[in-house]
Amino acid sequence: MNILGVIPARMSATRFPDKPLAKIMGLPMIGHVYLRAKLCKNLSDVYVATCDQEICDFIHSIGGKTIMTKDTHERATDRTSEAYEKIILIEGRTFDSVLMIQGDEPLLNPELLDGMISFHVNQVNPSVTNLVSKIHSLDEFNNTNVVKTVMDKNGQVLYFSRSPIPSNAKYMGKLPMWKQLGLILFSAEALRGYSSFHPTELEIIESVDMNRLLENDINIQSFPTSDVSQAVDIPEDIGVVEALMEHDSLVNEYIKNVI
Repeated sequence: MNILGVIPARMSATRFPDKPLAKIMGLPMIGHVYLRAKLCKNLSDVYVATCDQEICDFIHSIGGKTIMTKDTHERATDRTSEAYEKIILIEGRTFDSVLMIQGDEPLLNPELLDGMISFHVNQVNPSVTNLVSKIHSLDEFNNTNVVKTVMDKNGQVLYFSRSPIPSNAKYMGKLPMWKQLGLILFSAEALRGYSSFHPTELEIIESVDMNRLLENDINIQSFPTSDVSQAVDIPEDIGVVEALMEHDSLVNEYIKNVI
Protein backbone atom coordinates (compact mmCIF):
# COMPACT_ATOMS: atom_id res chain seq x y z
CA MET A 1 0.00 0.00 0.00
CA ASN A 2 1.62 3.22 -1.20
CA ILE A 3 -0.66 6.19 -0.47
CA LEU A 4 0.23 9.87 -0.65
CA GLY A 5 -1.61 12.44 1.45
CA VAL A 6 -1.96 15.92 -0.07
CA ILE A 7 -3.47 18.87 1.80
CA PRO A 8 -4.40 21.70 -0.62
CA ALA A 9 -4.54 25.11 1.05
CA ARG A 10 -4.54 28.77 0.08
CA MET A 11 -4.80 32.06 1.91
CA SER A 12 -7.28 33.72 -0.47
CA ALA A 13 -10.39 31.69 0.35
CA THR A 14 -13.43 33.79 -0.57
CA ARG A 15 -15.56 33.05 2.51
CA PHE A 16 -12.73 33.16 5.04
CA PRO A 17 -9.51 34.90 3.89
CA ASP A 18 -6.29 33.67 5.56
CA LYS A 19 -8.22 30.67 6.89
CA PRO A 20 -5.33 28.14 6.92
CA LEU A 21 -3.44 30.18 9.51
CA ALA A 22 -6.47 30.98 11.67
CA LYS A 23 -5.64 29.72 15.14
CA ILE A 24 -7.55 26.94 16.84
CA MET A 25 -6.47 26.34 20.43
CA GLY A 26 -3.36 28.38 19.68
CA LEU A 27 -2.27 26.40 16.61
CA PRO A 28 -2.98 27.44 13.00
CA MET A 29 -5.70 25.27 11.49
CA ILE A 30 -3.44 23.89 8.76
CA GLY A 31 -1.16 22.63 11.54
CA HIS A 32 -3.97 20.60 13.09
CA VAL A 33 -4.80 19.07 9.71
CA TYR A 34 -1.19 18.25 8.86
CA LEU A 35 -0.27 16.78 12.24
CA ARG A 36 -3.42 14.67 12.42
CA ALA A 37 -2.84 13.40 8.87
CA LYS A 38 0.66 12.36 9.91
CA LEU A 39 -0.93 10.07 12.52
CA CYS A 40 -2.50 7.98 9.72
CA LYS A 41 -0.68 4.64 9.59
CA ASN A 42 -1.69 3.93 6.00
CA LEU A 43 -0.23 7.11 4.51
CA SER A 44 3.26 6.77 3.07
CA ASP A 45 3.87 10.54 3.13
CA VAL A 46 2.00 13.83 3.61
CA TYR A 47 2.53 17.16 1.82
CA VAL A 48 0.79 20.52 2.02
CA ALA A 49 0.16 21.93 -1.47
CA THR A 50 -0.08 25.71 -1.56
CA CYS A 51 0.68 28.85 -3.52
CA ASP A 52 1.39 30.89 -0.39
CA GLN A 53 4.80 31.28 1.20
CA GLU A 54 3.27 31.97 4.63
CA ILE A 55 1.74 28.50 4.68
CA CYS A 56 5.01 26.92 3.55
CA ASP A 57 6.95 28.74 6.26
CA PHE A 58 4.59 27.57 8.99
CA ILE A 59 4.52 23.94 7.86
CA HIS A 60 8.31 23.90 7.66
CA SER A 61 8.46 25.30 11.19
CA ILE A 62 6.68 22.19 12.50
CA GLY A 63 8.84 19.84 10.46
CA GLY A 64 6.41 19.27 7.61
CA LYS A 65 6.72 18.99 3.83
CA THR A 66 5.26 21.41 1.28
CA ILE A 67 5.01 21.75 -2.46
CA MET A 68 4.42 25.07 -4.22
CA THR A 69 1.62 25.18 -6.79
CA LYS A 70 0.11 27.74 -9.15
CA ASP A 71 -1.96 30.57 -7.70
CA THR A 72 -4.58 30.25 -10.45
CA HIS A 73 -6.34 27.08 -9.23
CA GLU A 74 -10.04 27.47 -8.49
CA ARG A 75 -10.49 23.85 -7.36
CA ALA A 76 -8.70 21.99 -4.59
CA THR A 77 -8.52 18.88 -6.78
CA ASP A 78 -6.68 20.76 -9.53
CA ARG A 79 -4.13 21.92 -6.94
CA THR A 80 -3.81 18.36 -5.64
CA SER A 81 -3.26 17.01 -9.14
CA GLU A 82 -0.50 19.52 -9.88
CA ALA A 83 1.10 18.76 -6.52
CA TYR A 84 1.04 15.01 -7.17
CA GLU A 85 2.96 15.35 -10.44
CA LYS A 86 5.61 17.50 -8.75
CA ILE A 87 5.89 15.27 -5.68
CA ILE A 88 6.55 12.08 -7.65
CA LEU A 89 9.47 13.86 -9.33
CA ILE A 90 10.85 15.04 -5.98
CA GLU A 91 10.37 11.68 -4.30
CA GLY A 92 11.56 9.67 -7.30
CA ARG A 93 8.63 7.25 -6.96
CA THR A 94 4.98 6.92 -7.84
CA PHE A 95 2.05 6.29 -5.52
CA ASP A 96 -0.88 3.92 -5.98
CA SER A 97 -3.43 6.44 -4.69
CA VAL A 98 -3.66 10.02 -3.46
CA LEU A 99 -5.71 11.09 -0.45
CA MET A 100 -6.83 14.70 -0.80
CA ILE A 101 -7.34 16.17 2.67
CA GLN A 102 -9.03 19.55 2.67
CA GLY A 103 -7.13 22.03 4.81
CA ASP A 104 -10.30 23.05 6.66
CA GLU A 105 -10.94 19.65 8.31
CA PRO A 106 -9.11 20.14 11.66
CA LEU A 107 -11.06 17.34 13.36
CA LEU A 108 -10.08 14.60 10.93
CA ASN A 109 -9.78 11.19 12.57
CA PRO A 110 -6.59 9.32 11.54
CA GLU A 111 -8.11 5.92 12.37
CA LEU A 112 -11.11 6.72 10.21
CA LEU A 113 -8.85 7.65 7.31
CA ASP A 114 -6.91 4.43 7.75
CA GLY A 115 -10.21 2.53 7.54
CA MET A 116 -11.22 4.47 4.44
CA ILE A 117 -7.90 3.66 2.79
CA SER A 118 -8.28 -0.05 3.56
CA PHE A 119 -11.82 0.01 2.15
CA HIS A 120 -10.62 1.76 -1.01
CA VAL A 121 -7.69 -0.53 -1.79
CA ASN A 122 -9.80 -3.65 -1.24
CA GLN A 123 -12.29 -2.67 -3.93
CA VAL A 124 -12.07 -4.19 -7.40
CA ASN A 125 -10.38 -1.55 -9.58
CA PRO A 126 -10.71 1.27 -7.02
CA SER A 127 -11.21 4.69 -8.57
CA VAL A 128 -12.48 7.37 -6.16
CA THR A 129 -13.73 7.05 -2.58
CA ASN A 130 -15.34 10.00 -0.79
CA LEU A 131 -15.99 10.18 2.95
CA VAL A 132 -19.59 11.16 3.79
CA SER A 133 -21.51 11.60 7.02
CA LYS A 134 -25.13 12.07 8.04
CA ILE A 135 -26.68 15.50 8.47
CA HIS A 136 -28.70 15.69 11.67
CA SER A 137 -30.29 19.15 11.50
CA LEU A 138 -32.33 21.13 8.99
CA ASP A 139 -30.11 24.16 9.59
CA GLU A 140 -27.11 22.21 8.33
CA PHE A 141 -29.19 20.70 5.51
CA ASN A 142 -30.10 24.18 4.29
CA ASN A 143 -26.60 25.62 4.77
CA THR A 144 -25.05 26.36 1.37
CA ASN A 145 -21.55 25.93 2.83
CA VAL A 146 -22.36 22.23 3.35
CA VAL A 147 -22.10 20.03 0.25
CA LYS A 148 -24.98 17.57 0.20
CA THR A 149 -24.77 14.23 -1.56
CA VAL A 150 -27.16 11.51 -2.66
CA MET A 151 -26.13 7.91 -3.29
CA ASP A 152 -27.61 4.86 -4.95
CA LYS A 153 -28.45 1.67 -3.02
CA ASN A 154 -24.85 0.46 -3.40
CA GLY A 155 -23.29 3.63 -2.05
CA GLN A 156 -22.25 5.04 -5.42
CA VAL A 157 -22.57 8.82 -5.45
CA LEU A 158 -25.25 10.14 -7.80
CA TYR A 159 -24.81 13.87 -7.32
CA PHE A 160 -23.37 16.64 -5.15
CA SER A 161 -25.06 19.98 -4.45
CA ARG A 162 -24.92 22.90 -2.04
CA SER A 163 -28.72 22.96 -2.20
CA PRO A 164 -30.73 20.66 0.11
CA ILE A 165 -31.05 17.34 -1.73
CA PRO A 166 -33.04 15.15 -1.85
CA SER A 167 -36.00 17.52 -1.93
CA ASN A 168 -38.52 17.16 0.87
CA ALA A 169 -41.27 19.07 -0.94
CA LYS A 170 -43.48 16.00 -1.37
CA TYR A 171 -41.91 13.64 1.16
CA MET A 172 -43.36 13.18 4.63
CA GLY A 173 -40.86 10.66 5.99
CA LYS A 174 -37.36 11.05 7.38
CA LEU A 175 -35.07 12.41 4.68
CA PRO A 176 -31.80 10.58 4.00
CA MET A 177 -29.56 13.62 4.52
CA TRP A 178 -25.84 13.19 3.81
CA LYS A 179 -22.94 15.59 3.42
CA GLN A 180 -19.66 15.29 1.58
CA LEU A 181 -16.54 15.57 3.71
CA GLY A 182 -13.37 17.05 2.27
CA LEU A 183 -11.50 13.74 2.41
CA ILE A 184 -11.33 12.06 -0.97
CA LEU A 185 -9.14 9.16 -2.08
CA PHE A 186 -8.19 8.90 -5.77
CA SER A 187 -6.37 6.23 -7.68
CA ALA A 188 -3.47 7.92 -9.46
CA GLU A 189 -5.27 7.26 -12.75
CA ALA A 190 -8.51 8.90 -11.55
CA LEU A 191 -6.67 11.99 -10.29
CA ARG A 192 -4.89 12.39 -13.61
CA GLY A 193 -8.21 11.86 -15.35
CA TYR A 194 -9.77 14.70 -13.34
CA SER A 195 -7.10 17.16 -14.41
CA SER A 196 -7.41 16.08 -18.05
CA PHE A 197 -11.12 16.98 -18.15
CA HIS A 198 -12.29 20.53 -18.74
CA PRO A 199 -14.41 22.11 -15.99
CA THR A 200 -18.01 20.98 -16.43
CA GLU A 201 -21.33 22.79 -16.28
CA LEU A 202 -22.63 21.12 -13.12
CA GLU A 203 -19.26 21.47 -11.40
CA ILE A 204 -19.42 25.22 -12.00
CA ILE A 205 -23.12 25.59 -11.11
CA GLU A 206 -22.74 23.71 -7.82
CA SER A 207 -19.14 24.78 -7.12
CA VAL A 208 -18.26 21.16 -6.30
CA ASP A 209 -15.12 19.59 -7.79
CA MET A 210 -16.38 16.02 -7.83
CA ASN A 211 -19.26 16.74 -10.18
CA ARG A 212 -16.60 16.98 -12.89
CA LEU A 213 -15.88 13.29 -12.44
CA LEU A 214 -19.54 12.29 -12.30
CA GLU A 215 -20.23 14.20 -15.51
CA ASN A 216 -17.42 12.26 -17.18
CA ASP A 217 -18.76 8.85 -16.07
CA ILE A 218 -16.18 8.30 -13.32
CA ASN A 219 -17.71 6.42 -10.39
CA ILE A 220 -17.34 7.78 -6.86
CA GLN A 221 -17.87 5.32 -4.02
CA SER A 222 -19.06 6.77 -0.73
CA PHE A 223 -17.54 5.75 2.60
CA PRO A 224 -20.02 6.62 5.37
CA THR A 225 -18.97 7.57 8.87
CA SER A 226 -20.84 8.37 12.06
CA ASP A 227 -17.90 10.37 13.42
CA VAL A 228 -18.63 13.97 14.38
CA SER A 229 -17.19 16.26 11.73
CA GLN A 230 -17.00 20.03 11.58
CA ALA A 231 -15.26 21.75 8.70
CA VAL A 232 -14.29 25.41 9.05
CA ASP A 233 -16.10 27.40 6.37
CA ILE A 234 -16.56 30.75 8.14
CA PRO A 235 -14.89 32.42 11.16
CA GLU A 236 -17.77 31.45 13.44
CA ASP A 237 -16.92 27.76 12.92
CA ILE A 238 -13.68 28.19 14.87
CA GLY A 239 -15.53 28.34 18.19
CA VAL A 240 -17.53 25.21 17.30
CA VAL A 241 -14.34 23.29 16.51
CA GLU A 242 -12.61 24.45 19.69
CA ALA A 243 -15.56 23.26 21.76
CA LEU A 244 -15.37 19.83 20.10
CA MET A 245 -11.60 19.68 20.59
CA GLU A 246 -12.06 20.08 24.34
CA HIS A 247 -13.26 16.46 24.30
CA ASP A 248 -10.84 15.22 21.63
CA SER A 249 -8.06 13.04 23.02
CA LEU A 250 -5.94 13.32 19.86
CA VAL A 251 -5.11 16.99 20.38
CA ASN A 252 -2.76 16.31 23.27
CA GLU A 253 -0.81 13.83 21.15
CA TYR A 254 0.55 16.54 18.87
CA ILE A 255 -0.22 20.07 20.03
CA LYS A 256 2.17 20.04 23.02
CA ASN A 257 5.12 19.51 20.67
CA VAL A 258 4.45 22.55 18.48
CA ILE A 259 3.12 25.26 20.83
